[in-house]
Amino acid sequence: MIKQRIIVIIIFIGLLLNTIGCSPIETEESANNNEIIAYASVYPIYDFAKKIGGERINVKMATPPGAEPHGWEPSGKAIKEIEQSQVFLYNGLDLDPWAERIGRGLKDKVTIIAVGEEEALAPMIIKEGIGSYDPHIWLDPIIVIEMAKIIKDVFSEVDKENQNYYEENFNIFQSKLYELDKEYNAALSRVKNKNFIVSHGAFGYLAKRYGLNQITILGLTPQGEPSPAKLVELTTLIKKYNINTVFFEHLTSPKAANVLAKETGINVEVLHPIGGLTQEEMDNGEDYISIMRKNLTHLVRALD
Repeated sequence: MIKQRIIVIIIFIGLLLNTIGCSPIETEESANNNEIIAYASVYPIYDFAKKIGGERINVKMATPPGAEPHGWEPSGKAIKEIEQSQVFLYNGLDLDPWAERIGRGLKDKVTIIAVGEEEALAPMIIKEGIGSYDPHIWLDPIIVIEMAKIIKDVFSEVDKENQNYYEENFNIFQSKLYELDKEYNAALSRVKNKNFIVSHGAFGYLAKRYGLNQITILGLTPQGEPSPAKLVELTTLIKKYNINTVFFEHLTSPKAANVLAKETGINVEVLHPIGGLTQEEMDNGEDYISIMRKNLTHLVRALD
């Protein structure tokens, strides 16, 4: 009799422990499973999404720090991680064609937005050549406000309970962008020279916004060497416009800029396109706003 009671007690305890073990106690791991994950194809989209999403959205960047975004392709592992997200934001305009390919297969699973191709930005697209677009829309702070609105609307739709949170973050970011725009207007309206030379023609939107003339060595191609005929043309323009600096990018070879500088005796300086940041820059807290301000300093020094 005692033995039977002991068996009953053991069974009861076992059932109790099993019930407790199966109860929906939310651990840190299970709580994390409820978070909203958003992937951004390139750094500018990532930075804007981080500023809008704040602590509510886990924003991740597909292109690794230090990688030049033109021509970068994701690994199979990276694609699988993107497939597990709730939101996928990419630039479009042929900057990240891999993202468009991935997006076609995820339409029914993930909220996908080609931020640079949204209708609100279409009138501001600068066309170069036949059927080719300059994808570097983020280098105009006023266009960035429109990009941020698009991202804010996406997050508000995916996470309706926190719409006010995303709206507040957007308003803060918008104020900083308007301030940046004022700084650019004030500084560049006073410079003597309105012409600048870059190896990679990423600054067309910036030039258009602030009344400057961008002259490129390689056009929209970030890598390569100028032909002898191109060097002659650029040398003539340097003399005509009294240009003293040629700009290059930190993530690409300065060879094209150095060739021109050697031929003409002008200075070489970095102008950051912000398409990608190094890990060191990110660790040091650099972001879109801080680098745009450094770009302004470099431009004013070259154009004064």
